Amino acid sequence: MHELSIVMGIVDIAEEHARREGAQSVEEIELEIGCLTTVEMEAFESAWKQAVKTTILEHSVKTIHRTPGRAGCLECAAEFPLENLYDACPDCQGHFLQIYQGKELRVRSLVIH
Repeated sequence: MHELSIVMGIVDIAEEHARREGAQSVEEIELEIGCLTTVEMEAFESAWKQAVKTTILEHSVKTIHRTPGRAGCLECAAEFPLENLYDACPDCQGHFLQIYQGKELRVRSLVIH
């Protein structure tokens, strides 16, 4: 379950930023998780509940933004929404794609106190 290691990384980032700013708590955390990542959201939520206990994030409000996938075909130059990482180009059925968005996994913002 790599979702637990992802959550632990987020906890580390939040604690580092809070410590650097002299904050005692994180009131809000805003995350961006692309739809093309391999993050299973149900497993992520389950891991979150367990991993943030007794951390600076335990009582924070979490907001997750899901970024839709978008790609360009390197064979025919078409640009299109991409639902699955291994989908073909809808115009030429090519598989040589440049992923433009949807693989993001980042902390967008923290509200600390």
